[in-house]
Amino acid sequence: MLSHRFTRAALLATLVAGAAQSAPAAVLQVGNGAEPGTLDPQKTNGVWETRITRELFERLVTYAADGSLVPGLAESWTISDDGTTYTFHLRQAEWSDGTPITADDAVFALRRLLKPAIASHNANLYYPIKNARAVNTGQAEPSELGVSAADEHTLVIQLDEPTAYFLQALAMTEAAPLPRHLVEKAGDEWTRPGTMVSSGAFTLREWRPQARIDLDRNPHFHDADTVSLDGVTFYPIDDTGSALNRFRAGDLDISYSGVPASRFDWVKDNLGESLRVGPLVAEYFYMFNLRDGQPLADERVREALSLAVRREVITDRILGMGQRASYWYVPRAAEGGTRGSLDVAEQPMEQRLARAKRLMQEAGYGPDNPLHVTLRYNTLEDHKKIAVAVAAMWKPLGVEVELINAEAAVHYATVNEGDFEIARYGMVATINDPYDFLNAYAEGGSAQRSTGYRNDAYDALVERSTRELDTERRAELMTRAEQMLLDDHALLPLYDYVSAHLVSPEVKGWQTTAIDVHPLRYIQLED
Repeated sequence: MLSHRFTRAALLATLVAGAAQSAPAAVLQVGNGAEPGTLDPQKTNGVWETRITRELFERLVTYAADGSLVPGLAESWTISDDGTTYTFHLRQAEWSDGTPITADDAVFALRRLLKPAIASHNANLYYPIKNARAVNTGQAEPSELGVSAADEHTLVIQLDEPTAYFLQALAMTEAAPLPRHLVEKAGDEWTRPGTMVSSGAFTLREWRPQARIDLDRNPHFHDADTVSLDGVTFYPIDDTGSALNRFRAGDLDISYSGVPASRFDWVKDNLGESLRVGPLVAEYFYMFNLRDGQPLADERVREALSLAVRREVITDRILGMGQRASYWYVPRAAEGGTRGSLDVAEQPMEQRLARAKRLMQEAGYGPDNPLHVTLRYNTLEDHKKIAVAVAAMWKPLGVEVELINAEAAVHYATVNEGDFEIARYGMVATINDPYDFLNAYAEGGSAQRSTGYRNDAYDALVERSTRELDTERRAELMTRAEQMLLDDHALLPLYDYVSAHLVSPEVKGWQTTAIDVHPLRYIQLED
């Protein structure tokens, strides 16, 4: 009898082992919105890129499933009483090739991030680090940056001043330690499939441009035993209708490509269990090129264009997904209490149009002498609908608009080079702090470089807000800065985003967060 039981147990074990070997791999299929321009975490420029690099590169500080900050490669840290010295104690961890991850990799990465040649669009988020601005502007060597390795697993970062958002900045993928042993050897080729080594939950297996990016589970990840997925495939789908069709067909488990506004009600009625909508720290606005010689260099023109836009028509009739018409720049979902606003929100439209026409006439434009401008947007049906609607709203002012669209990587590269007159822009927070938005228009910020905006008083307010740790005084400083930007009509805010994603009921562990971060290490995929 005992022998019979042993035989049955052995047979059962054999069957279970065979089933495990034949079970399909748990590979998550993700519609990702656009084709990445790069997978170098320090050169990314869009959320569709950082969704991937976040899975490939672990940061010192990282995000939990609910969007809160938790230890990453640093298992602990201390901050000096004056808030200027951060000491990180790194855990024992390895790159995906088995090489130990050290504090020297973190020093190397931060120095590289601030090099002018890298041209990181968020470099000035790290300016509080000692000598960071000087390094980033070519006035100091990277070796002079206030970062050092006390030993193999101890990183020290010295700031010039206390900075309220600094830990959040370190949770961004551009601040992740990099494999120095590979980057210095392979140069620009270090991010290629088969060459890249990773520290995150996944590694890069294949990148087929305009088709797919395949990631595999990283067995060397410091918390690999808790990762359920065997892999992830990201598809660059920037057409919301196509993404919806592929989700309905079961080809996608998650679609970050959005929901077509025209199908939103249908999706609510028919895919309600998959639709995830929530507030988002993100702003949809039009950038103005403010450089001398540009038509938008005239503040009267900028104000007139802003006055004529019926934002509620865009949010309620064109989109209708819960977006909030915006007369501000910092989204209302952002933490920090910034509350600047344009003063036209409550004015009747007739009054706004009358002033807009007067301003255009003063600037020398009108129906008999129209202003010809180009409006660029990245390829997406809703972007096109909004651009067409805004162009129609401007027509009574004597404005003729040429619409130019391009796929996302080309569009943002063009904007970054300042080669535009008016350009659609969507800014999704990388840190949940008003500074992330305000700093973009300060000297050296990505929007400042693109648009040519300059205001020394604005820069001073933004800089003061970074070192102010009292929450009420900081909110006052940031509100004053935002109001100054709005009073200059440096941009044309349209609406606060909401996140609207499609997530299959089979996907477990995915949570809606205000900063739209969803680490896949916490995701399980059920049959």
